Amino acid sequence: MAKPTLLLSVIDTALQNQLEGLAESIGFKTIKLEQDESWLDFFQVSKADVVIIQLSKFTEADLAELSDSNISSRAEVIFISNGEPNPNIDKAMQLGIPFNLKLPIDIAFMEDILKDSYAQSKSTDEQSTAVSMSELDQFGLLVGSSTVMRKTYRMIKKAAESELNIFITGESGAGKELVARTVHLLSERSEKPFIAVNCGALSPELVESELFGHVKGAFTGAQSSRTGVFEQAEDGVLFLDEVTEMPLDQQVKLLRVLESGEYRPVGSNQVKTTNVRVISATNRVPQQAIQDEIFREDLFFRLSHFPIDVPPLRERGTDIVGLAKHFLAYRNASETEQKEISLDSLDLIANHSWPGNVRELKHVIERAYILANNTITPEHIILNDNASAPSTDEAPAHQTVPAGISLEEIEKRAILKTLEKNDGNKATTAKELGVSTKTLYNKLDRYSE
Repeated sequence: MAKPTLLLSVIDTALQNQLEGLAESIGFKTIKLEQDESWLDFFQVSKADVVIIQLSKFTEADLAELSDSNISSRAEVIFISNGEPNPNIDKAMQLGIPFNLKLPIDIAFMEDILKDSYAQSKSTDEQSTAVSMSELDQFGLLVGSSTVMRKTYRMIKKAAESELNIFITGESGAGKELVARTVHLLSERSEKPFIAVNCGALSPELVESELFGHVKGAFTGAQSSRTGVFEQAEDGVLFLDEVTEMPLDQQVKLLRVLESGEYRPVGSNQVKTTNVRVISATNRVPQQAIQDEIFREDLFFRLSHFPIDVPPLRERGTDIVGLAKHFLAYRNASETEQKEISLDSLDLIANHSWPGNVRELKHVIERAYILANNTITPEHIILNDNASAPSTDEAPAHQTVPAGISLEEIEKRAILKTLEKNDGNKATTAKELGVSTKTLYNKLDRYSE
């Protein structure tokens, strides 16, 4: 097996020699650059697994080139600097560069980083063999060994030790609910209920009943009393998924409960008190939802005492391949099989952008497992690059839309059909239709009149 490569560009000769010796003792092949050689240019034509670069300066031009190279998803990058404030370095951190170590550096800490990187590099360079075990760390219900995930683990651990409300952000499929459940498992409320509700899948007229419950006869169709999720989650955790999709008038009532700790079931005069920890999540950018006037700013502040951002899969480096092997290992174990996966398949997986994140990757591996006999090859890896394109088997538009139908009726059918396809999720439906969630709610209200 080829050694993983470390690209080294350090100004201080003594430090360069020390780092070179350390890297090679761990198992890296080291490439040292001269001072007049651009590490960014060299990286473009190399396959370095780790880059250590001592910065004398870092300009906007360097930042732009760094962004274009997508280096953070291809290698572990470690900056070394003298600690002078540099806004461009701060922006580089936001692009996924995890480390900016200040001189003099802690060699023991550097050794830990390089050992982690070496282990991750080895995992992606194996021959096609049966995958019988996971190579990734596990934290609660989460799996991953990348730097960004280990940082997330530390955030989750701190959150679990507190009683603060948590607000989780991240793309669909990234694992927001798993983060919430892990917080619950590690907290003092772990023996109490964990109740999850998808706010985007509820009709506006049922949100209040879902949250607070109702008594018999409170409204048409209320043939019996119902316990709301606040009461179901008493002493435990209430997880409000896609909370930004909750209607504004119900957001006001939720805010009131969070502030007072009191609520009334629909149709009841009895005031109840609640002792729940609220964990919320959204795949939106909260500030944008506030700006779009679909999410109350005061509610956001009340919910986000402890924010946690879940990184998308594309920013998790070798976790992508590691997770593919993890899902395959568990499937092999459950089916008592020993199916393999080829290096070409792993390369294909590693280079995909994964817009559906971990959920998409898991589905791809599950499907490939069914299709493959003994070894998963690239032909079994079915990626949804053209998921939004219409199927060639679908009828042409002029055959599916009756002549003479009004544009308003066409719009209504499109909305209701898309809503049905998405299992009532209004956020996803609005996104696919190219309208704001607020517009979608207004149209649905009009259809129910």
